[in-house]
Amino acid sequence: MTGGGFATSANGVEFEAKITPIVIISCIMAATGGLMFGYDVGVSGGVTSMPDFLEKFFPVVYRKVHAGTEKDSNYCKYDNQGLQLFTSSLYLAGLTATFFASYTTRTRGRRLTMLIAGVFFIIGVALNAGAQDLAMLIAGRILLGCGVGFANQAVPLFLSEIAPTRIRGGLNILFQLNITIGILFANLVNYGTAKIKGGWGWRLSLGLAGVPALLLTVGALLVTETPNSLVERGRLDEGKAVLRRIRGTDNVEPEFADLLEASRLAKEVKHPFRNLLQRKNRPQLVIAVALQIFQQCTGINAIMFYAPVLFNTVGFGSDASLYSAVVTGAVNVLSTVVSIYSVDKVGRRFLLLEAGFQMFFSQVVIAIILGIKVTDHSTNLSKSFAILVVVMICTYVAAFAWSWGPLGWLIPSETFPLETRSAGQSVTVCVNLLFTFIIAQAFLSMLCHFKFGIFIFFSAWVLVMSFFVMFLLPETKNVPIEEMTERVWKKHWFWARFMDDHNDQVFVSGEKSNGKSNGFDPSTRL
Repeated sequence: MTGGGFATSANGVEFEAKITPIVIISCIMAATGGLMFGYDVGVSGGVTSMPDFLEKFFPVVYRKVHAGTEKDSNYCKYDNQGLQLFTSSLYLAGLTATFFASYTTRTRGRRLTMLIAGVFFIIGVALNAGAQDLAMLIAGRILLGCGVGFANQAVPLFLSEIAPTRIRGGLNILFQLNITIGILFANLVNYGTAKIKGGWGWRLSLGLAGVPALLLTVGALLVTETPNSLVERGRLDEGKAVLRRIRGTDNVEPEFADLLEASRLAKEVKHPFRNLLQRKNRPQLVIAVALQIFQQCTGINAIMFYAPVLFNTVGFGSDASLYSAVVTGAVNVLSTVVSIYSVDKVGRRFLLLEAGFQMFFSQVVIAIILGIKVTDHSTNLSKSFAILVVVMICTYVAAFAWSWGPLGWLIPSETFPLETRSAGQSVTVCVNLLFTFIIAQAFLSMLCHFKFGIFIFFSAWVLVMSFFVMFLLPETKNVPIEEMTERVWKKHWFWARFMDDHNDQVFVSGEKSNGKSNGFDPSTRL
């Protein structure tokens, strides 16, 4: 299956390109990589609310939930560091694996890195599904985390290099969309397996993660290496042959010449992280780091990780809590689609500010309802108030899904200059995984101590981040990346002061030049 078309390089030169079978396989890989990550996020909250799972691995929590005394607070039923470690260990492992994945992606190629991710996923799934004790369970989650680290490093990079420019943005958003689909799929699976008699439903929930894991592994075996990676590693003839194959045309000389030049310039930048710390790159670095911290401080991952546990805590039955988690998962998927169609029309700032108001309002309403109706030792949540809580959580999830979810990744990717974009992306991923781990590990304890105030805590952060967007985040809609400095940073009321320093040094090939290097990682070409 092919289609005619042209791809455009960063300097405006059009390259002939068709949508070839390898591009279609890339779409499938985007789906399976995203589904795997999303399923891992969504499945943990469901199984941790299943009685059989708790009784086997966390008997202390099981006793508090099902045979609690008057001293056991409703908000503290699930407060257990081991239970939180089951969820958060995946993200700590992912953070660590990212550093190794960066090396293998650069020196061994994107395809091998994806294959390693698939192998990690399969082994991790096998350990989780067959777990006999807590150590085996955590070991499985750690291996899944290693898979997440390798997959998140390689799959988006593979997509950006293999796809014609005109569909590259769509493929990257497809990866994000399929993360939300994976979460929804996990919620649906948990809802079904919770009804299985015999105490093995949780094993099926964890084991079904093997489906996208296997697809990712097979996909990595079927696809070819990207021409960018081959050129980067000196395999020029092979790189040109692959470029002809994936573009569906023999007219690849202009694009291949662009690849060679990009590779040459990229190799000149010997210290991208040192360049990243320069004064002129400070605005992009601050915004990228702040967006990742703020994204987690909305509380979204805590809610998506622990949605069934949270609904159970505030008085829903097991079936009702899992059903409510399915509803919020569906809202998450649909709202991400809204972002795809609106982000380039209404702009980044509008979506973030509108979502800030929506998330703040919904969290305050939830806090008020829980503060009045759910005490430490009694739950007076009527059906109407329970429905209102679900509606408000859906309102909150929808706002996040069309704003801070996709834009937290999009904005950093389009604001870093070419010579620091690879290093900037690494920092972005690491900060995100670090704060994902912190929130996942702390949420149930915070729920125990803050009670309904946990929503006030997150709403306060939403207020802070909305002011940050209002005053410090410039609009990047429809601004070419190569013109970002002139049209955005130099015209911003605050960040412009960082653009007037002409003494910054760019470190290339062991020498220094006065901030005029154009070197960049070929993996980040537009």
